[in-house]
Amino acid sequence: MENEVGHEIADALGVLLRRTTRAQLHRQLTEGMGEAVDEVTYPVLSALARTGPRSAAELAPDVGIDRSGVTRRATRLEAAGLVRREPDPDDRRAQLLVLTEHGRRTVAELRERLAAHITAGLADWPPGEAEAFAQRLRRFTAEGPFT
Repeated sequence: MENEVGHEIADALGVLLRRTTRAQLHRQLTEGMGEAVDEVTYPVLSALARTGPRSAAELAPDVGIDRSGVTRRATRLEAAGLVRREPDPDDRRAQLLVLTEHGRRTVAELRERLAAHITAGLADWPPGEAEAFAQRLRRFTAEGPFT
């Protein structure tokens, strides 16, 4: 079959990128993290940690929801002390969403949980195989078709 490897990778990515797969993972990762941190708000926290301060409109494409959805989630996170709003120095009409220190610690805990979850899932792989996979996946994301 032509493009067999491409089809295999596309199928695997399809599983990983399914909204239901992500929601289930986010639910597991956020369990016990407090009322404001759940599978709905996790993507906002994670995106802010990756991108730095952003307006809700700028963050929306990274999170995969519209600006008003980001704003609603940010309001929950702000009430919990995880996010604060600051005036955008480049646009006085806009507000930037910024992780607080508490938000950064929460994201660090979530990332630690995610790394442990992934490591546990690879525990039965032969020695060196998980490391090789990580290296190749990093290369694929840095040099592959999505750059």
